Amino acid sequence: MAGVLDRIKQFARSPQGRRAADQVRRAASDPRRRAQAQQMLRKFGKRR
Repeated sequence: MAGVLDRIKQFARSPQGRRAADQVRRAASDPRRRAQAQQMLRKFGKRR
């Protein structure tokens, strides 16, 4: 399991990982995207 975490850390530090994190931050700050995410979480939360 440590190998997987190391790979995730390595990706997060890479230029691709930084771009992906920045893209996620921008999407999270958009009110429409945030509402879509909350709607999906509510939808999948009911199934449990």
